[in-house]
Amino acid sequence: FIRLGLFLKVAVCVGVQHVWGIEVFTTSEVEAVNGTSVKLKCTFSSTQPVSLQTVTVSWDFRSITSKSTERMFYYQEDPYPPEKGIFKGHVKWSGDIMRKDASITLNDVLPTFNGTYICQVVNPPDAHGSTGETILRVVNKETLSEISLLAAIVGGSCAVILVFLGIFIAVKMYRKNNNKKDIEMRLGEYRKDPTVW
Repeated sequence: FIRLGLFLKVAVCVGVQHVWGIEVFTTSEVEAVNGTSVKLKCTFSSTQPVSLQTVTVSWDFRSITSKSTERMFYYQEDPYPPEKGIFKGHVKWSGDIMRKDASITLNDVLPTFNGTYICQVVNPPDAHGSTGETILRVVNKETLSEISLLAAIVGGSCAVILVFLGIFIAVKMYRKNNNKKDIEMRLGEYRKDPTVW
């Protein structure tokens, strides 16, 4: 009986100390054009059943100029977007817990959004595991007016060169034709002159 009791105590202790893990998957790097929207994908796998009441999702942000992180989004049964700070009005829940999707969308991205986004999912007792990180790079776009201006300058330059080239060729041909007529006229006069023989 002592051995059986010891075995049960060890089994219970091992069972209590076992920690379930959760795996989080994200895209390592994403690029977005300034002023557009970008989806930060985050999916997860859990050894436990998933439900809207048990899963919590948190997104943290670390800017490229800082080593500290700040909470910028939280989900537990409902999305809780930030109410202040640089992300206020810019973060939208794009996930579906029942499909193991914890993605968010950043709207009207700004250069200050450059940095690392960390997705963490908890589904008790799956509380420990990996976090997913995505590096976001916000790039500037050339505006349509700048592209139009550049196209107009290049197109206008080409048109001016073609006009000058056309004038140059026309003048050359005109001179050549005039010289030919001049020579023919002189030859004609030369043949009519009876004193030439």
